Amino acid sequence: MAIGPLVSSDWLLDCLGQRELVVVDCRWALGSPGAGRNAWEEAHIPGAHFLDVDEDLSGPPGSGSGGRHPLPSAEAFAAAAASAGIGADSAVVAYDEAGEGGAARLWWLLRHFGHEDAAVLDGGLKGWREAGGPLDGVPPRPWQSGEPFVPRERGDDVASADELGSRLEDGALALVDARAAPRYRGEVEPIDPVAGHIPGASNIPFASLAPDGRYLAGDELRARLDPGDGRELVAYCGSGVTAATLVLGAEAAGLQARLYPGSWSDWCARGLPVASGD
Repeated sequence: MAIGPLVSSDWLLDCLGQRELVVVDCRWALGSPGAGRNAWEEAHIPGAHFLDVDEDLSGPPGSGSGGRHPLPSAEAFAAAAASAGIGADSAVVAYDEAGEGGAARLWWLLRHFGHEDAAVLDGGLKGWREAGGPLDGVPPRPWQSGEPFVPRERGDDVASADELGSRLEDGALALVDARAAPRYRGEVEPIDPVAGHIPGASNIPFASLAPDGRYLAGDELRARLDPGDGRELVAYCGSGVTAATLVLGAEAAGLQARLYPGSWSDWCARGLPVASGD
């Protein structure tokens, strides 16, 4: 079952219940620990497991790639994947409420750790409800089919603070900030201690690529994301979660993009150069 990077509610309705398909609820709310799990316990797509952005899809703050949501270690991610029933041969569909970034984070992590058969539910749970998809509150069966998932971490899909710091004047780099425009411009900063953005970065708010959780058509995504002239696209956000939306959008548009996992929370904690305004 080769899928990805996006599947529709109609597709999932047709395929739900197939043994190789694993559905994972990734709902979360920044600053509200436990909100996603509480929502999953109340109602979810039948058979859906739950993985928490803070606990399962991130390492301890300040570790690994740095920032507020560092990448989990390969061992920790493998354990989280196993707890959700993800095996080597699983086709994984991740969803959140309406494109808040949790589903794209799981999609990106699976790809980062060598599991390509993964997708995000286009439109999220909101779109699922609108399509008449069923919900229940029954915990899924704790089984995993086939061989276990063994992570094989890639190194060609990430960018580090050291690399970006050395390439601020590199015209071949197209650095894109996925945060909302006021945070990018430095007008407000509700979370991190420093306002502004990485010098040279442009701004494509992640929500503009998936309004209401539904991704734009491929040609529209390409028009917004293609930096042209063979430039290399690198995305970042506040802590590496919502920027995965830009990487997924690039994939859907037939483009390549890397992620700076530490993102702004890592960059400003290092005391690196800051820009403000447009």
